[in-house]
Amino acid sequence: MISPSLTITGDAHIGSQLIFKAACLEIPAGGWTCLLGRSGVGKTTILKLIAGLDEHISFTGDISSSDAMPLAGRIALMSQTDNLLPWLSVRGNVMLGSRMRREHGQSDQADALIERVGLTEFSDRKPHTLSGGMRQRVALARTLMEDRPIMLLDEPFSALDAGLRAEMQELAAELFAGKTVLLITHDPAEAARMGDRLYLMTGGGIEDLKAILPQQPKQPQQTVREFDSAEVLAATGSLLSKLREIP
Repeated sequence: MISPSLTITGDAHIGSQLIFKAACLEIPAGGWTCLLGRSGVGKTTILKLIAGLDEHISFTGDISSSDAMPLAGRIALMSQTDNLLPWLSVRGNVMLGSRMRREHGQSDQADALIERVGLTEFSDRKPHTLSGGMRQRVALARTLMEDRPIMLLDEPFSALDAGLRAEMQELAAELFAGKTVLLITHDPAEAARMGDRLYLMTGGGIEDLKAILPQQPKQPQQTVREFDSAEVLAATGSLLSKLREIP
């Protein structure tokens, strides 16, 4: 499936509480869009609206794709917690979606993805025997198993230590190449490394931070920018300053 661009505009309430007003977010096709902002400002609400997980959200506006096709069935979601089922093996967790849909003949694909995330020797292990980083790799493989053109990531690496976070960022960027990705993050360094488009969400709306994005684009075959490059360090500092300016 071809990865489309997305646009979301409008207002959202939960009950009588206004979550955001007059939001406008454009998510280009086939790249990484990073949405930053303080907790409670509505970032995850936007993600839920796009994913169709909005039963308690009152939304007035529009969510559209560049190909004018429905989003249902074209989205995969990866959250901060790995949400692995403790009674299933690594392979069983990776194949959870396909089994629920009663799809057969998917084990070879699952094994190939498990190999790509470096967990072949742990395929039959249960989640409680794995480290946090390994569990997140299982969650990454499970997300990839869905093979959707649109990936929604809700702070999926924030619970990991710095080394594992960098490893997972690079792996996700490699494996999600060509897909339309929206990453919710609080980490300015993560946004500076990974973003092709950056936005800051505040109570006053959504600001396009293209002026802060490192001017040098990612090179061919480069999944993320070098974390210690001058451009990334400067962008990280500018993003941190913007976040600290928020009332």
